Amino acid sequence: MTDIVDELKWRGLFAQSTDEDALRKALADGPVTFYCGYDPTAASLHVGHLVQVLTMRRLQRAGLRPLALVGGATGQIGDPRPTAERTLNDPETVAQWVTRLRSQIEPFLSFEGENAAVMVNNLDWTAGMSAIEFLRDIGKHFRVNKMLTKDSVARRLESDEGISYTEFSYQLLQSMDFLELYRRYGCTLQQGGSDQWGNLTAGIDLIHRLEPDAEVHLLATPLMTKADGTKFSKSENGAIWLDAELTTPYAFYQFWLNADDRDISRYMRILSFRTPAELEELEKVTEERPQARTAQRALAEELTTLVHGADQCAAVVAASKALFGQGELGELDEATLGAALSEVPHARVTELGPLVDLLVEVGLAPSKSGARRTVKEGGAYVNNVKVLDGEAAPAREELLHGRWLVLRRGKKNLAAIEVAAG
Repeated sequence: MTDIVDELKWRGLFAQSTDEDALRKALADGPVTFYCGYDPTAASLHVGHLVQVLTMRRLQRAGLRPLALVGGATGQIGDPRPTAERTLNDPETVAQWVTRLRSQIEPFLSFEGENAAVMVNNLDWTAGMSAIEFLRDIGKHFRVNKMLTKDSVARRLESDEGISYTEFSYQLLQSMDFLELYRRYGCTLQQGGSDQWGNLTAGIDLIHRLEPDAEVHLLATPLMTKADGTKFSKSENGAIWLDAELTTPYAFYQFWLNADDRDISRYMRILSFRTPAELEELEKVTEERPQARTAQRALAEELTTLVHGADQCAAVVAASKALFGQGELGELDEATLGAALSEVPHARVTELGPLVDLLVEVGLAPSKSGARRTVKEGGAYVNNVKVLDGEAAPAREELLHGRWLVLRRGKKNLAAIEVAAG
């Protein structure tokens, strides 16, 4: 089983561990139970969490037993942000988010077999604990001077806002998770992001204080960033969520399809389950013909299938093709078409005027004269049909699902008109 360490290193998933040789020996001796935690501080996981979720899947496939922790307790506190205090959510909201995050994580893991996954909630061992018990049994083993060295805490202390005792205590709660999972499930490995290293090592220290004979390990994955230096979990318009209601499958697919050529090789290695040989071939194709976006398309299809299912992936692929004249727009279901058109420039009107007016309305032409020139040159399309009379208004019968017109200038410039119900 030790080859999983080599695979993680090849894929760029091994940032650091407490003792690599000891970790390799533990994996060789096996079986190993490990855990990774997710705090329900929002209604959904985002693509930044995919690194951890898919690493859990990868480790389980290598024979390790995963414990997926969704923190009903830590989610009510939240790991301190470097810049500002979090807004506390009420317990009922956090409980709902626990359920939603569990439903997002569960499809990636197997709950059958010798190394069947287990979902756990740290509220189970904190809800009945009194403040006195927490301070005596857990807080006693932490040194404030060491806690102050944590990067996010240090930054907050230097700011005008400072940090509340509530967020300062988060490290104690997360450390207690590792201790409890060690005692309840024999968990000896914690997996997490390298930006969490301070919290991860605090858990190790707590176990060593209370269980001196325990052999426990940490495995940290690197924090992924894009070529422009921004966090991997963010786009220009905010987070890309795994929940289809917050980020449509079409937008999710497009996020990966539009990945920077400088990033795609790294993304493929970290997130794809293709073999090294397959990935190296895709890297070669990208280097030779970057304009084909072969690797981006492959990763977009793989991850959209993993997160949203094969049917949704097929629907968004069909939509992507149809919008650019490579398929039938009329065959797209209303939800998929609507999601796709929400990602392009669009305008809402009450009446359908001449095409030249519509082209100007959605920004496909700078002026009516420019729109007429586009039509005259054969570059104007309505629902993928070339239009040669720019003064004519599209008929209501042409509306897709009674609502939309897809306008295109040339091969790549898209926009949409939504007609309000009359």
